[in-house]
Amino acid sequence: MTDARPWFRRLAGPALAAMLATVPPLATPASAQADPLRNCPPMLAGLDGLIHRAALAQDEAALTFVGHATFLIESAAGVTVATDYNDYVRPDIVPTIATMNRAHRTHYSLAPDPAIAHVLRGWDPQGGAAEHDLEVADVRVRNVTTNIRSGAGTAYDENSIFVFETAGLCIAHLGHLHHVLEPEHLVALGRVDVALAPVDGSWTLDTEGMIETLRRMGPRLVVPMHFFSPLRLEQFLEAASPHFEIARAGSASVILSRDGLPQRPTILVLDGPGR
Repeated sequence: MTDARPWFRRLAGPALAAMLATVPPLATPASAQADPLRNCPPMLAGLDGLIHRAALAQDEAALTFVGHATFLIESAAGVTVATDYNDYVRPDIVPTIATMNRAHRTHYSLAPDPAIAHVLRGWDPQGGAAEHDLEVADVRVRNVTTNIRSGAGTAYDENSIFVFETAGLCIAHLGHLHHVLEPEHLVALGRVDVALAPVDGSWTLDTEGMIETLRRMGPRLVVPMHFFSPLRLEQFLEAASPHFEIARAGSASVILSRDGLPQRPTILVLDGPGR
C-alpha cells in the first residue's frame, strides 16, 4: 500500500485536503510496469529553461479549471498545457502546449498566440484522423480520435481525447465527446487515472452515456467541465453518485499525484465557471 497522504492537495486552504486524508490511497501493483496498457513512461531530455508557478515534486502535477472545457496542467519541470484552447476562455499565461477541438469556437482558436510552442489540433484539416505524440521535458501528449454529432451529420475523427502523461499520471481530456467509447478506443487510451469530462448532457454525450463511458474508462478521479450552470452540474452529480464518491475542492486548482489517488472512483468538482 502506498503513502496514506491525501489524494490531492489544494494550492490554497488545507481544510478539505486534511479531511480527505482518511481516504484510502490507490495501491500500485507490482506488475504495473509490465502492463502494455500502462502508457506513462518517464520523460527524459529538455528540462532546462522551464519556469513553473506551482512548487511541485517530481511525482506531482497541478490542475486548474480555467472554465468551459479549458484546464491548465502544470508539470514539475514547468511545462504548461491549455486544453481546448480558444479565443474566449484562456489561462492567464501563454502555455507551452495548446490542444484544440473542432466542435464549436469555444473549443479552438483560429489565431492561437504565436508564442505557444506547440499547437495540437484534435482534427486533421486535410481530412482523416489527427495523430499526435509529443514529448516536451516531463510531459507526453498523445490523442485518440472520436466522432462528433451523430446520424447523417456525423463528422468522423473531428474530436480528440488528448492524454497528458506527467508525474506518472495519465490525464485524459475527453473534449467534445458525442458517443460512448468502444473497446478499441479504450485499448488506445490505455490506463486513465484522471478524466476531464464534459457533463452538460445535451451538447455532448447524454448523462447516462457519459457515466457509462467513465465507468468503462475506469479513472480514479473525474473532474467535470462543460456544464454551463450549477444546476446542470448538480444534476450530473446526483445521477453519478451511485457509482462515484463526490468531493468538492473549494478551489479552482489542485495538486495531484498518482500514488495518492483515491481507492474508490471519485468526482472532484473544481471551482470556476462552467459555461
